[in-house]
Amino acid sequence: MATDETTQDQTAAEASRNMRKEITGKVTSSKMDKSITVAVVQKQKHPMYGKFVTKTTKFHAHDEKNECGEGDTVLIMSTRPLSKTKRWRLVEIIERAK
Repeated sequence: MATDETTQDQTAAEASRNMRKEITGKVTSSKMDKSITVAVVQKQKHPMYGKFVTKTTKFHAHDEKNECGEGDTVLIMSTRPLSKTKRWRLVEIIERAK
């Protein structure tokens, strides 16, 4: 009975680990060592006026191999805190800058 509970706990932990947030954005800075800055653009409709407002949020992400360049479109995933500002890590480069 105890083994069934532990396997259920392990599968629940793996499922929650894979349910992390993923965001697509554009690299604005890759000058740091093993770190990149990713700008994510969101368009929201203003509740009263109906105009679309553009909101840009910058995230610091971990790039282990220093493979990103400025202008690349990348996919980042949330992770444990890696430093004071880094809470994201690079998953893949979707499109290289031209």
